[in-house]
Amino acid sequence: MAKVCQITGRKRMVGNNVSHSKRRTKRVFGLNLKTKKFWSEAEQRFVTLKVSCKGMRTIEKIGVDAAVKEAQRKGYINLV
Repeated sequence: MAKVCQITGRKRMVGNNVSHSKRRTKRVFGLNLKTKKFWSEAEQRFVTLKVSCKGMRTIEKIGVDAAVKEAQRKGYINLV
């Protein structure tokens, strides 16, 4: 599976390394992804998600069930 947050849909970004002489070379800004289990009250089971730190804060704020529902609506995850 690709390195994409399943809650926020964030992906890696591409930019430039800029040296002291202002020479530019391509580089990748990676994502801080973690595989984490969350307890879902609606399903009464653990749900394993690949989430970024921003995704974890979103889950903490609105709850895992609401966050998963919103991510499914936006097409970031496909849970059954």
